[in-house]
Amino acid sequence: MKIRVALIVLSDRAASGERADGCIAVMRERLEPAYEVVHESVIPDDAAALQAQLIELADSARAQVVLTSGGTGLGPRDRTPQATQAILDYEVPGIADAIRAAGGAHVKSAMLSRALAGVRHRTLIVNLPGSPKAVGESIDVIASVLPHAVELLEGSTEHA
Repeated sequence: MKIRVALIVLSDRAASGERADGCIAVMRERLEPAYEVVHESVIPDDAAALQAQLIELADSARAQVVLTSGGTGLGPRDRTPQATQAILDYEVPGIADAIRAAGGAHVKSAMLSRALAGVRHRTLIVNLPGSPKAVGESIDVIASVLPHAVELLEGSTEHA
């Protein structure tokens, strides 16, 4: 059975149609055909809108993994980590740490990311950067652990 994944991009300009989003296509390319994309959306940098989607996706068990892209920097509208943290049951810091470490090998500003990862109920939520290139690189870093993470969240007690 394929892992059910939801993709959410946060971008004021892409949500308004001012510019095209390039991240969802990269996420799909990196994830399919091994994952089933059950939801995708492009929304403004709005904490309440993000929280509503995360809660619905996790509480309904529609998605086993939710990947967000954007809103993780230092700008005044970058609220993704705070919005995500507010609805989590607990964080999984190693995922975000691994993404930052790998990104830092390519671009030093990766250390400015405030992205986080965590769990709500049995859904893993991971904040990714907002650029298509960084999104692809980040998925490459975490892809190998996602199936095991989902197994653990589904109740498996076996460790890889």
